[in-house]
Amino acid sequence: MSDTNELRTYLQNHPKTLAALFGLMTLLSQVGSAAAAHSSAYAGP
Repeated sequence: MSDTNELRTYLQNHPKTLAALFGLMTLLSQVGSAAAAHSSAYAGP
């Protein structure tokens, strides 16, 4: 429980880190969607 509070306090004191984490999560969600859209399945013979 204290780990959550420590993380929350750290992110409140370092808003640029919070923005970087948000941007990274947004980028990863977009990359995952793009990879899924461009994948192809081979049904086999």
